[in-house]
Amino acid sequence: MSELTVRRLLVDLEAPFDRRWAGGDAFRTAFFNALSMSFPVGEQFFIDSVRAGLKRLPDGPRAALADEVQGFVGQEATHRRIHALFNAQLAAQGHVNTWEPRALKRLRRLDGLDPRHHVAATAATEHLTAILAEFLLARPQALEGAEPRLRTLWLWHAAEESEHRSTAFDLYRALGGNERWRRRYMTIVTVNFVVDVLRQTARNLRHDGRLWAWDSWRSGASFLLGRDGLLRVLRRPWRAYYAADFHPRRQGGDLGEHWLRDNAAAFTTVAR
Repeated sequence: MSELTVRRLLVDLEAPFDRRWAGGDAFRTAFFNALSMSFPVGEQFFIDSVRAGLKRLPDGPRAALADEVQGFVGQEATHRRIHALFNAQLAAQGHVNTWEPRALKRLRRLDGLDPRHHVAATAATEHLTAILAEFLLARPQALEGAEPRLRTLWLWHAAEESEHRSTAFDLYRALGGNERWRRRYMTIVTVNFVVDVLRQTARNLRHDGRLWAWDSWRSGASFLLGRDGLLRVLRRPWRAYYAADFHPRRQGGDLGEHWLRDNAAAFTTVAR
């Protein structure tokens, strides 16, 4: 069981930011904007899933996980609110979020199923966000040149994703979820995530007038496929999820703890 702290980020997202806020790099800006576009609907799904799953537990296991789930819900609710503000700025720039309606339509297919399906999908997605978080925290060059308040936003979010990386997984295990479905949801979530983030990134680049620009493709190839690229680095920790003895806490989390410790002035504590 982990103690999760709910924090309020001290960053002003009411003020507009540059169209290419990621150091002038059109691809990196479009990619991170795409990620943000998925967060509010995804985080609401995670909140609803763990709440419903917790209610299904017997009294003893429910009491053991209740505080952690409450902290998880508080953190995700804060992420949802912050990224809604971020996305409002994107909408003001003329960006159209096509990922969100696709995600909502897909999530409706889970309506009426055993809550363990929802928690399994949440655990799989949380693993993806946790390993992406570790990538960002270990490689600050991914946000090189970014507007300082937005760089703080993404690293704070990454640190908290790393912090609560095992909550949904532990809840799924406590609910008696089987291993076949745990692995199957990772495959489903991964395919949907990769397709959706690339589609939305391309749409964002097209809106920016940089979809067919050579520097966009060069940046994308380096960021995703380079020697230290996202897809190469994440391949091994992603595959680890399929192992019978997998647990999220075996993949670290120290980087997130260090960032939160070293950047305490960027947020205030709301609750523990």
